[in-house]
Amino acid sequence: MPTFVLTDVSGDIWQETFAVDPTAIGLGDQPPWRVTKQRLRGGRRDGVDLVVVDNGLLRFSIIPTRGMGLWNGSCGGDRLGWDSPVTDGPVNPMFVNLAADGGLGWLDGFDELLARCGLESNGAPYEERPSPAGPATMHGLHGRIANIPASYVAVHIDPRPPHEITIEGRVDETRLFGMGVRMETRVATVPGSSRLVVCDQFVNLKDHPIEMQVLYHWNFGPPYLGEGSRFVAPAHAVVPRDQAATAALAEYDAYRPPTPGFHEQVFFQELIADPTTGETLAMLRNPEGDKAVVLRYRLDELPSFTLWKNTGGLRDGYVTGLEPGINYPNPRPFEKARGRVAILPPGGRRQARMILDFLATEQQVAAVEQEVARLQSLGPKVVHPAPIEPYASA
Repeated sequence: MPTFVLTDVSGDIWQETFAVDPTAIGLGDQPPWRVTKQRLRGGRRDGVDLVVVDNGLLRFSIIPTRGMGLWNGSCGGDRLGWDSPVTDGPVNPMFVNLAADGGLGWLDGFDELLARCGLESNGAPYEERPSPAGPATMHGLHGRIANIPASYVAVHIDPRPPHEITIEGRVDETRLFGMGVRMETRVATVPGSSRLVVCDQFVNLKDHPIEMQVLYHWNFGPPYLGEGSRFVAPAHAVVPRDQAATAALAEYDAYRPPTPGFHEQVFFQELIADPTTGETLAMLRNPEGDKAVVLRYRLDELPSFTLWKNTGGLRDGYVTGLEPGINYPNPRPFEKARGRVAILPPGGRRQARMILDFLATEQQVAAVEQEVARLQSLGPKVVHPAPIEPYASA
């Protein structure tokens, strides 16, 4: 398999620019595809590495400098991502102070299609005091992993049809007297397809058990998000996080037009998995019902699901987030007390694999709606009228 190493700090390897296509490795040019890498210059993006994968239909950008997140892209001409108020991104982590504004500094760099949250903690900021007489430690919003550069990046091209393209990366969140987890990720697509696969392995690098959390913040704006768009997923339980979500519970699965001054709404959900495959799914469907994004994953890998609705003004960040995770984005002490913190033994691993499909016809969207209806028939959906345990503080 042709492999091209773009970054390897252990071998002092780094390529500022790179390009490969089928003809460069003797595979012909049908279907056409291309992988490139560049280093961005100017503004707060200065020094950010960007790897762009174009499979001929689906195009997406990976940011090794920002934890191997996915920045934006397009599929069949439709834009993937959203318009963040962070207009000069992707932002180099050197310009993001995670402790700023009471732990909300993470927002200074947030503009991705996919931003991972964790690995030590995620959710709202909180302070932790290991001992009554000791100093307090601030854990900022959504953790550190999205602002840690990758130490290894490689491109793999399968020489066998259909010539799958894979971008491999490794990101270490580790320090003395604390966290020690490596994320090994593989982002893959097949030329000409409308599917993207993200598979992460989390490895304990220490000689003692390590606690970890992870939440996948998949974010979408127009054309998938608009007035009349719908969220579709099979659920056992839907729980509003707070008063703002409670007030909008009757329309938790529907979307408003851009509304300046809108206050974010968050709904915690327990989804239903197919008993044969263990997989579940969540879909965001456009107002016309002829385009959608569908996220598929195993419930035993990512048992918690959060729906984030932030339909503010277009320049304020008109966006919604589909967020599977190990935990809900509450402060870590709350989640730990309810068993939603993973423990990795020395050398232990945990996997999370997600498939993102982009649908482009009414028939495709209708077929997924039928699939959701079939799973929903396996159990009733309970929409709770207020925050309840163990999902949220009552």
